[in-house]
Amino acid sequence: MLILVLLSISSVEVQGGGGGGVIDVVAKFGAKADQKTDLTCASTSPSKIVIPKGIYFLSTATFDGPCKAPIELQVQGTVKAPADPGAFKEPKWIAFNRIENFKLSGGGVFDGQGTTAYKKEGCKGHDYCGSLPIFQANVLGCKNITFEHFTVSVPDESPNTDGIHIGRSDGVNVLNLEIKFGDDLTCGPGHGISIGSLRLFKNEEPVEGVAVKNCTMTNTSNGVRIKTWPGAEPGTCSNIHFEHITVTNVSFPIIIDQKYYPWNKCKINEESKVKLSNISFKNIHGTFARPEAVKIICSATLPCENVELTDIEITHNGPTGTAVSQCSNVKPKVRGKQNRAACFAPIPAKPTPTV
Repeated sequence: MLILVLLSISSVEVQGGGGGGVIDVVAKFGAKADQKTDLTCASTSPSKIVIPKGIYFLSTATFDGPCKAPIELQVQGTVKAPADPGAFKEPKWIAFNRIENFKLSGGGVFDGQGTTAYKKEGCKGHDYCGSLPIFQANVLGCKNITFEHFTVSVPDESPNTDGIHIGRSDGVNVLNLEIKFGDDLTCGPGHGISIGSLRLFKNEEPVEGVAVKNCTMTNTSNGVRIKTWPGAEPGTCSNIHFEHITVTNVSFPIIIDQKYYPWNKCKINEESKVKLSNISFKNIHGTFARPEAVKIICSATLPCENVELTDIEITHNGPTGTAVSQCSNVKPKVRGKQNRAACFAPIPAKPTPTV
């Protein structure tokens, strides 16, 4: 069954195939012009929605379940967001809610037009701009979801953009991705792969059981990282494993930062209330640019427990400075090859902040 009732807008502009025009999905397909929701979920047999090749302009849309049968959305063309920040009343563009057995495929493109939007009046020069979405993909409250052969590309100068943001979810797999960012598998430029920052807000749930394997970071500011806010709210983060990671010209390859204070907004003398335990970094190899090879800064009130560093083979290629490791409130288990000895230097009074 092919479902043509797709997106909750009054019209979709189509450019391509040698011509242009406007398709009114209200008149042609019976969609509601309520700027909210209109996805047919009543079918009891599997359904497929196809967006063919071409360029389409879409304001905002919500695919809202539950549905009675599996649904596949196959995007073959390019779907563009509004370039006017005023079109967003809340920080989301396309949302999928309460849907099971859903598949997004087709090799098409979702173009957020962020480069154009951030040049608009009121946005230029600001890290945040009204209700513009900052997450390229936001996975919240989901179970058993997989991203595979998924590419995210954002201009290097784009402010405060996150690639795939995952929270309050179980069974999430991220496979064969390429992420090129101004803020964040092949990754780079960007901020690397981070867990956190944790416990800035109340009622955040524990983070546990995360495995990051077989990833490549190139020209990123960080490699693999766990970060928590000093002070803030109590919590736990456990059973986190980073393995088979290649870093090329990465500033900070291995980081646990429990004094994460971007933009100097935090008091450095406050300690994090997040307990970190059962964390491993295994087979990390490549090159790094800044002097700090391994940086593990844990809370003085809740020291890190059972941190393991195995087979760390990273070479300093920075222009100046002697490579060191910074460690505090942790006694890591150091095993295997170590061409950059871990935790042999004390943490300075004012550690180098990360972003």
